Amino acid sequence: MTLDEKVAQLVGYWLDQNGEVVAPLADEMGSGDGRSLSDITRHGIGHFTRVYGTRPVDPAARAAWLVAEQRRLVRETRLGIPALVHEECLTGLAAWKAATFPTPLAWGASFDPEIVEEMAIAIGDSMRELGVHQGLAPVLDVIRDPRWGRVDECISEDPYLVGTVGTAYVRGLQSAGIDATLKHFLGYSASQSGRNHAPVHAGPREIADVFLPPFEMALRDGGARSVMNSYTEIDGVPVASSPELLTELLRGELGFEGVVVADYFAVAFLEKTHQIAADRGEAAALALEAGIDVELPTGDAYLEPLVAKVRAGEVPEAFVDRAVLRVLAQKEELGLLDPGAFDADAPATIDLDTPRHRDIARRLAEESVVLLSNDGVLPIAPATRIAVIGPNADRDEALQGCYSFANHVLANHPGTPVEVDMPTVREALAESFDVAYARGCDVEGDDRSGFDEAVAAAASAEVAVVVVGDQAGLFGRGTVGEGNDAESLDLPGVQRELVEAVAATGTPVVMVLLTGRPYALDWALAGGGPAAVVQAFFPGEEGGTALARILAGSVVPSGRLPVSLPRSAGSQPFSYLHAPLAGPSGVTSTDSTPVRPFGFGLSYASFAYSDFSCEAGDSIVARVTVTNTSGVAGAEIVQLYGHDVAASVTRPVAQLLGYARVPLAAGESRTVTLDVPASRFAFSDRRMRRVVEAGEAEVWIGTDAATEATDRATITLADRVVTANDRRVVGVSLTEVGASAR
Repeated sequence: MTLDEKVAQLVGYWLDQNGEVVAPLADEMGSGDGRSLSDITRHGIGHFTRVYGTRPVDPAARAAWLVAEQRRLVRETRLGIPALVHEECLTGLAAWKAATFPTPLAWGASFDPEIVEEMAIAIGDSMRELGVHQGLAPVLDVIRDPRWGRVDECISEDPYLVGTVGTAYVRGLQSAGIDATLKHFLGYSASQSGRNHAPVHAGPREIADVFLPPFEMALRDGGARSVMNSYTEIDGVPVASSPELLTELLRGELGFEGVVVADYFAVAFLEKTHQIAADRGEAAALALEAGIDVELPTGDAYLEPLVAKVRAGEVPEAFVDRAVLRVLAQKEELGLLDPGAFDADAPATIDLDTPRHRDIARRLAEESVVLLSNDGVLPIAPATRIAVIGPNADRDEALQGCYSFANHVLANHPGTPVEVDMPTVREALAESFDVAYARGCDVEGDDRSGFDEAVAAAASAEVAVVVVGDQAGLFGRGTVGEGNDAESLDLPGVQRELVEAVAATGTPVVMVLLTGRPYALDWALAGGGPAAVVQAFFPGEEGGTALARILAGSVVPSGRLPVSLPRSAGSQPFSYLHAPLAGPSGVTSTDSTPVRPFGFGLSYASFAYSDFSCEAGDSIVARVTVTNTSGVAGAEIVQLYGHDVAASVTRPVAQLLGYARVPLAAGESRTVTLDVPASRFAFSDRRMRRVVEAGEAEVWIGTDAATEATDRATITLADRVVTANDRRVVGVSLTEVGASAR
């Protein structure tokens, strides 16, 4: 291979961008120079960037074009190497007419890795049908501050929940033949003050014990084949320029052998935003040596600037060769280099939103809805007259996250229909109830002119369902999402005033939140306000239907908070995984206690725990009997917590050790066994070794991180250095009382 042919394999080409802003600073960076595609790819190309995900294109027509283009690359370039095609797929494939699934916060709220894996398989099948090879998901950043706009894309504030759910997504996507890309390595979500791209001041222990474990799980247990760097800088060193993170840690310690791709424009940002490189050539040299194999979404740094550096003897060509070998190995593993790989024509018709997609989307949405309070108004009795009110009551955009095609791309194409059936909350409730509707106000702004209509509608109804929350978007186009960070955790605009005005009518209010972050809701949960509060994190195309079924009682809510519900923006950053000094105490006048803790969620069913026992050795085997004491079937999320009583460094007051989703019929009992490796108590000691230290630990079952459902059991841990081979995950078994294991 010539040097030009080598570097061509290390870049992506973003087709059809046309100045549309769907990546940070994309309008300033530029990605096209007016040349023809055949001229741009004369030496070959590494990636095609977002063939389907940049503008609305008919899937079947675009798939036919892509097959023809791949044949041209094989036939007309000297080496005949086709392009690897990547797309965003966080809430489903980000393409026109494709199914939109719940956002990752909803995955975490479900506490159900199995259905997340099922979703990922369906997403992967759609991508493979279109000729896509790599998905830029999942996001494994651990939530530290809900003010950060990209909380919408994250799974949880708990690393283990992030790791188990994220690994399930990786397994599902890759079983469908699509390489998953872990985002964003490393520490991105600890950005200062919750500001996107802001510096990170996390210490090495927090990096190792909080941010790294989900990636380690997805790599070792999930076999993820691609990793994307974080935009951030940690203690002054941009991750994109860090061989310590991208080579020594990722490859040396974790054993990763796949491809590292740059987050969009991250290489150029070493010059433009971090300002540690004088020009694009220096930026390319830093990133390539650090371990970024592919520059996305363009070749601003890895083409002419890098070639000049190599030819001048300033960058060893060996770094280029190292990256090229990884890229070609990935293409070979994906079958792109097989003879006849593109002989078959694309399908004449392609359905990206089948009944299978919709069934998974509905079930995941139903499992993810969290009931935060209920004075008995829910479920709503049949034949009840309902007023459906609020800015998110009748908008399908309000059901979708930032990385949905509608909110990510179609916002640049006003008037283009989403072409996916997506019943709003109002439309879904109207299937079962007599519904009057009033918008009341917008998500943002201070226009209260619709309040009178909303109040009148509520006054004439028996129950008012007020649907409030967020509008996901990009870089100031919305209230949450990438680049939409928040200074306040109050509901945007005048939405709180709308809820309070409706509640003042005396009509019972059910407040439904469609959001991409948790908000400060003490005013709504303290009593005297809404009769019930329901939290849904952007639940996707079937979210309206799922919410209607839960409000009507045909589905029993079972979601749990994957992130603490904050008291205020001033109490942030906060995590339930806090040391004793980070909790409330008499030495400070501020209170960090969340309004609702991690793991919290109510149900229409009721559950009781009994016969808790715990044994410890190399494993911690916890058993408890769970009984549905109500007259309705429901699912309980059994949560096992632990606390290291005295360690050489401070440890959290509570730590999720394992969990299980347990479906129970009315009156049914099951014995739940959680087989937990002792390494769940591991941490980085003062020498930064990952160890389990000898001593006492407490273990208990909680209904959430703050509420103990059983007495604590005291166990004894033995000294142990945790090695790379310590990969066993928590085992779960469910046994019906008096019956065999299932």
